[in-house]
Amino acid sequence: MNKLRIGLPKGSLQESTIELFRKAGIRISPSQRSYFPSSDDEELEIMLVRAQEMAKYVEDGTFDAGLTGLDWIIETGAKVKEVCELRYAKSGFRPVRWVLAVPEDSKIKSVKDLEGKRIATEAVNIVKKYLAKNKVKAKVEFSWGATEAKAGILVDAIVELTETGSSLRANKLRIVSELLSSTTRLIANHDSFKNDWKRKKIESVAILLEGALNAEGMVGLKLNLKEENLKNVMALLPALKKPTLSHLTIPGWVAVEVILEESTVKRIIPELKRAGAEGIIEYPLNKIIY
Repeated sequence: MNKLRIGLPKGSLQESTIELFRKAGIRISPSQRSYFPSSDDEELEIMLVRAQEMAKYVEDGTFDAGLTGLDWIIETGAKVKEVCELRYAKSGFRPVRWVLAVPEDSKIKSVKDLEGKRIATEAVNIVKKYLAKNKVKAKVEFSWGATEAKAGILVDAIVELTETGSSLRANKLRIVSELLSSTTRLIANHDSFKNDWKRKKIESVAILLEGALNAEGMVGLKLNLKEENLKNVMALLPALKKPTLSHLTIPGWVAVEVILEESTVKRIIPELKRAGAEGIIEYPLNKIIY
C-alpha cells in the first residue's frame, strides 16, 4: 500500500491540528507516550514533531508533507513546496505575530533605538533580517524559553510570538513593532510532490483541511414557505451564493436551503418565521468546498 509520510506539529498546535483533521474526516488517535499517532486513514504515516523543525524535515525528505508556520519556513530557510495556507492557531483563527516588545518604562520607542542593544528571541534569523533591513546593529541571542521574563533584566528587548498580546501585557511589556504575521501552511517535499500518487494524496488532504476551515462558524438552514412569501424571505437571507430553491409536492410551496454564519442564526430565524417560513431546520457543517 502507498503511504504518505506526514509530520504534524507537536506542542501548542497539536490539539487544534488534530481537531482540524477530525473535522476534515480524518480521525487521529495520539498517545502520550508515542510520537507516532494512529489514524483511520491507512494511507497516512504520521509523526509528531516540533513546528520549528518541520520545514527542514520536509525539505530533506524525512516527511513527504507537514504542517508548520510560515514563520518557521522563513526562519529555517527551508526549500519546500507550499501547498496551501491553513488559517488557524493555538486558540483561534487569527494569524500569530512576531513582535518586538520592551518593558513598559523602556526608552526604546522604535527599531532605531535598538542600536547596540541586546535582544532575546527564538526566531534569531527573522530578527537579524529585520535589523539588517532597518540598518540597525544589535546583539541577537537565542532564547531557550521564558523569553518574556528576560526583558529589562537580561536583555533590552525581546521578539516573541503572540496571538492576542495578553501575555505580554500581563508581563508589563509594550509592543514596539510587528516583524511578521504568520499562519499555518501545509508544505510538501519537492520530490514527493513530483510523484503522481503522493501529489494527489497531498492535494486531497489540502482540500479536506481547507473545507473544514471554510465550514468553521457556518451552518446550513432549510425551510419551507409559500411562493407568495418568497420575496420577503429571500430578502432576509445572507448566503455564500444564492439560496437553493426546490418545489414541494404541495402546489404553491417551495423549499429553501442556504448556508450562513452561525452568529446570525439567532437573529434571523425569528424573522424568517414572521416572514412565513415553516419547518425551519438548522444543521452543522463539517466541510465547505469552494
